[in-house]
Amino acid sequence: MTLKQGYLVFDIGTGNARVAIVATTGEVIAVEREDIQYETESLYPDSRYFSPDLLWKQLIFLAKNVITRAPYISIKAITSTSQRQGIVLQDRDGNSFIGLPNIDNRGREWERTLPDPEIIFKTTGRLPSALFSALKLVALKNRQPMLWDKIDTFTSISDWITYKLSGVLVYEPSQATESLLYDVQKTDWSDVMCEQFGISRKFLPEIKASGTILGEITPTIANELGLKQDVLIIVGGGDTQLAIESTFAENRDVVIVSGTTTPICKMTNEYRVDHEKRAWTNAYTQKNTWLLETNPGITGLNYQKLKAIFYPNESYQQMEDEMSKLENIDCVSALGMYLTDEKNASKKGGFIFNTPLAHDLTRAHFVASALWEIACTIRWHYDQLCEVSSFDLPYVWACGGGFQSRTLAKFVANLLQKDVYIRQGYSQASAVGATVICNKTLGLTDKLSDEINIIKPDIQHNDVMYEEWKKAQHFFSKMNVTYNK
Repeated sequence: MTLKQGYLVFDIGTGNARVAIVATTGEVIAVEREDIQYETESLYPDSRYFSPDLLWKQLIFLAKNVITRAPYISIKAITSTSQRQGIVLQDRDGNSFIGLPNIDNRGREWERTLPDPEIIFKTTGRLPSALFSALKLVALKNRQPMLWDKIDTFTSISDWITYKLSGVLVYEPSQATESLLYDVQKTDWSDVMCEQFGISRKFLPEIKASGTILGEITPTIANELGLKQDVLIIVGGGDTQLAIESTFAENRDVVIVSGTTTPICKMTNEYRVDHEKRAWTNAYTQKNTWLLETNPGITGLNYQKLKAIFYPNESYQQMEDEMSKLENIDCVSALGMYLTDEKNASKKGGFIFNTPLAHDLTRAHFVASALWEIACTIRWHYDQLCEVSSFDLPYVWACGGGFQSRTLAKFVANLLQKDVYIRQGYSQASAVGATVICNKTLGLTDKLSDEINIIKPDIQHNDVMYEEWKKAQHFFSKMNVTYNK
């Protein structure tokens, strides 16, 4: 049998860790996954952390399994991608002693103690919040000094993986953006930001661009995985940025990435920040390119949880089939989708429906209402993005596992009144984007599929239901003010 060439891709999301083998043509050959095991720290009201050693054991286990499933693939290189805002801390002996994921909010109580939020926004492209790495470190410094004193360096989760594979520690720009210590315009660490957060510059690894070859796999890991020792280790990047790479979007394009959260990004080759602070400015994986981003926060995770509640033993396809038969949604949800700078806030939500309960109200109505809310919040944040930077193209790109739902894709097309372009491989977009990066680095000309599914909007689409959703958000917003008094 002739061997195909491909890549081993480590992909660490918020909920689970995945290892995939992807052919150089972009075909996802095999994927193995396991849930990430998080712990809480009682010293903070909203913290999460993980054991790097345990996660690494999971990743090696997954990698062995996926390699076994694809014996006809010759692995040319390995790369990684991960949740943004997550970091791994390392001590002076080179031991990775704690991981702080994006859902760790231990820094929340120090958000308003920083001396100059305006200069932070101007430099980093985002307002300081507990979501970002620097405030996680501030929390350690203030409440867990023993852990703080152990820190020799830290890096993103994806860069930690390539360090474990190559022995070379770096920080990639699209990940460094999420630290609040990186100057997004100058594309380097910022001494001013280090001073703002009281974090030593010596903690920060060398910046290396996505696609950089770090060297070959270490002999120990090569032997453990049964790989050749000339397999290259290539710098990856943030999961959103790599997902966007999979679409081949260009300057001025808007891309919607539907995953645990739903970043809505516009690509631009001109650096800018939104002075009204409605959008972030992110580094991208390509030089002289930035992303303007709005993000409603947790979206896809809500959808997964509702599936587990209402359809625990059924397939996503059955859910889609039942939703396709609904004449009306007859239910409006408010499940915690917010503006970018408050997306981790803890609030109350729920469903609104007519009473007494109608005899034809089904489980499909509740799930459909959640998908409608995701689409509505995409519309709301898309409109915000258009206020920051005008957009007149007749289409948007879409990728990510959420768009496996044809219902969601149609909702989005109708609400935006745009064609929705979905390229093959969209459901594993970060892994396919990693392949794009590796192909560029290695100069391979293998052509990824040009197949694009286009979802067109209905010509006559009524905005009444969108306005109904906005009313529900206002209702729950007022209710939360009363509830929290």
